[in-house]
Amino acid sequence: MARKLKNLFLFLIITLCGFSYLSAEPYKYLSEYNFFTDIKNQIPSNNTIPYKISNPLFSDYSYKFRFVHFPDEQPAKYSYQDIFYFPAGATIIKTFAYPVDERSLEDGFYLLETRLLIKNENGWIPLSYIWNKDQTDAYLKYTGQTFNLSWINKKGEERKVRYRAPNVNQCKTCHEINKNIMPIGPKGRNMNINFIYSSGEENQINYWKNQGYLSDVPKKIKPNPAIWDNNDHIIGNRARSYLDANCAHCHRRGGSASNSGFYLDLLEKDSVTLGIFKTPVAAGRGSGGLKYIIDPGNADESILLYRMLSTDPGVMMPELSRSLRHDEAIPIIRDWINQLE
Repeated sequence: MARKLKNLFLFLIITLCGFSYLSAEPYKYLSEYNFFTDIKNQIPSNNTIPYKISNPLFSDYSYKFRFVHFPDEQPAKYSYQDIFYFPAGATIIKTFAYPVDERSLEDGFYLLETRLLIKNENGWIPLSYIWNKDQTDAYLKYTGQTFNLSWINKKGEERKVRYRAPNVNQCKTCHEINKNIMPIGPKGRNMNINFIYSSGEENQINYWKNQGYLSDVPKKIKPNPAIWDNNDHIIGNRARSYLDANCAHCHRRGGSASNSGFYLDLLEKDSVTLGIFKTPVAAGRGSGGLKYIIDPGNADESILLYRMLSTDPGVMMPELSRSLRHDEAIPIIRDWINQLE
């Protein structure tokens, strides 16, 4: 009876989230998938490929270890603008962690959660595994969890954070596009950077292609957009890349915030749709009494910056995966708005 109730609960929660039901019951523990040869140190097994993206989402300064597990002899298909097309059986893996001391990463990490996106014939299934206190394994949990912890940052300062692992129903906030759950990161314009593999440093797209994990790669690969924290790029391009990575998964056509008419993906060119002299759809507490989402030349009168500065849950943006301000990014957005005519 207990097993039947558990399966019914799983069916209901996935159905309510708009997901297709798994063809098989997910494993209770992360170790059962055999994604890693050393799970605590996140050492991948065969067919599990580590990767990184050029403009990652800010999540309260947490570190993220990213992997894709491929089914045997079934590569993904390359796309520059959109997510690679992954075969059924592929799993995207992302572990969130904080270093003991950011000045010495060799001292280790405290692992919090590992999120999976599992591809089946009907689409993507999100699951979250919470790490135990002994850091020996992670267990499946649908309802999320809150962690209160601290770490030493690069300046030698102790930072405290209230980190929240989302419940399964919150996954669609960021991952739902046109009512379908989709990955966000692994696309051509995020992946054309080097990664240090066990065999040495190599461009990620070339490595995936040479290892047989990526097909349909063009002979000439387009370059990445600007990297937001790279001073070699102009401030406007850096700001747009940051907003694309941190906001556009919701603020885009078909995203969970599409009814706002405020879109921040890199393809957007219309100034009003980008928020310039645009009044918000709902002028509640989140607007701060300000008139425009972006008031050109006047960052401190812009709702966009006001919500980035806030840590009030009823005001701040993004709503999920953040309780701290991103101190390094705020000056870039402020300078970009102030230079707009």
